[in-house]
Amino acid sequence: MISSATLTDSTTVEQSQYQGLGQQLLSRKIITQDQLNIALKEQKKTSQLLGKTLVSLGFISEACLRDILGSLFSRQTVDLALCLPDPDALQLIQRQTCQQFHIIPVSLDKTNNSLSIAMADIYDLTLIDKISLLSGQQLKIIPLLSSEGDISRAIDRFYGYALSIEGILDEIETGTIESGQFDSPSNDYRQPFVRLLNAILADAVKRGASDIHFEPEEHFLRLRYRIDGVLRPVRNFHRDYWSPLLVRLKVVSNMNIAETRAPQDGRIKIHIYNHPVDFRVSSLPTTDGENMVLRVLDRHKSIVDIHQLGLSDTSLEHLKHIMSRPAGIILVTGPTGSGKTSTLYSMLSWLSSEDINIMTLEDPVEFPLELIRQTSINEVARMDFADGIRSIMRQDPDVILVGEIRDADTASMAFRAAMTGHQVYSTLHSRSAAASIQRLVDMGVSTELMAGNIIGIIGQRLARRLCIHCRQKHIATESEMKLLGLNTDQPVSVYHPTGCDRCQHTGYSGRIAIMEIMPIDARLNQMITQNSSVTEISGYLQSRHFISLADDGRRYILQGKTSLDEICRVIDLTPQV
Repeated sequence: MISSATLTDSTTVEQSQYQGLGQQLLSRKIITQDQLNIALKEQKKTSQLLGKTLVSLGFISEACLRDILGSLFSRQTVDLALCLPDPDALQLIQRQTCQQFHIIPVSLDKTNNSLSIAMADIYDLTLIDKISLLSGQQLKIIPLLSSEGDISRAIDRFYGYALSIEGILDEIETGTIESGQFDSPSNDYRQPFVRLLNAILADAVKRGASDIHFEPEEHFLRLRYRIDGVLRPVRNFHRDYWSPLLVRLKVVSNMNIAETRAPQDGRIKIHIYNHPVDFRVSSLPTTDGENMVLRVLDRHKSIVDIHQLGLSDTSLEHLKHIMSRPAGIILVTGPTGSGKTSTLYSMLSWLSSEDINIMTLEDPVEFPLELIRQTSINEVARMDFADGIRSIMRQDPDVILVGEIRDADTASMAFRAAMTGHQVYSTLHSRSAAASIQRLVDMGVSTELMAGNIIGIIGQRLARRLCIHCRQKHIATESEMKLLGLNTDQPVSVYHPTGCDRCQHTGYSGRIAIMEIMPIDARLNQMITQNSSVTEISGYLQSRHFISLADDGRRYILQGKTSLDEICRVIDLTPQV
């Protein structure tokens, strides 16, 4: 039996617009024709609109009606049961106002000066104007469709309780916390440690963190975020807080709370500020307790168009050229955390269409992609990458993504897929594009198998982007000129970081991709067959005016997008001095 609370059908939208609701529900097989006939008959008695009648009869849920109406009127919806709202947004609108108008703030975007509000009636323009005035700021109001019932429950859940980390910690210090209250999967906001974990996750996403580290020490718990590739300490908690936080983390990520001596993996899926965010959770026993690391998988920021990767015109032309070749293997190389998977996702998204069948094998699937069949090898028993490629070959694929080439079996199967007329994409751990050939040889892949089947190799690193609000210009010194490979008497300006409130006093904000793209031509195929050294391959590439990682890094330095110190942190410039 569903809740008796109903979704308010907009009084400002003409009844004729709702006549398609019944047909939409029928076509999606959500209700039967008999149920629709009953609802229409009941509607005549009550003079209610159809959606309200269907919910009151129990034929559909509020969530179902919300999503159907959102689709029907091309409006964004919000599931408040799964959403963590922005505490800054909640402070703008008082609880009494939310109860009066059946609204609740969801997120505040200070960059775009907008406030997202969950509303039961998204077409009430008078109310939208009134909300803008009540907020005390000139904000653009973005209405999100929800139900009166969901809004009422969200008001009770989010108002009246501390939601900031500082407020929750103060509540914990002054209150009494009962043991055993954190092992329930319900999102009970009466429990401060439930809110504390949610506040930490939301804070990490808001700061743009890629990883969250919970690190227990003998007397305290250290919390650190990895932001722009660098770990930053956030705060320290009393050691007594770790036990309830650990239990809560394990519960929401579907781990075994009784297992403390073996590593575990889990996953958390929640909506933060009305967009889905996944967290890949890993636990590892240490001498001071279980260490937990969460990888933040924010779909909102995951996939970038290949034209927005920051490539030079020459590199972008090379990238499109190798992607246009009908068969062969394309490798993206670099260390852990260098953005290899994100680059592959961008490439597959550019290729994706209804004309081709793209299939992936990942460990695990990080972001869902439309029109692409994705398989996580962790979710399929007794299947590794090599076995997965064999299975995918029977699924009539055009393009295959293999998450990572880790061993000779996976490499052999990937190359055999390329030999049979498929385009194969994969990642490999190596220090450069040229060094990838020797890395494959070390794995046991024959040079005869590689020659003619590799169509391109991409080397990649991620470097922090200078904050445009506080970066400072200076004339490059003599040693800096050498590292930049410049031999000129003309002064050259470069930038260095200083730090401000907008970049959290780091001098950097965001990251840029440093890339080298190596198309494989006939001469390189010959060199692969001859098992040429990395030095020989690099020498040939230089003769072809190849844009290396060092060259691309220097380009960004001279453009003022990053600093020389940052490029030296991720790329070795000394061989070119």
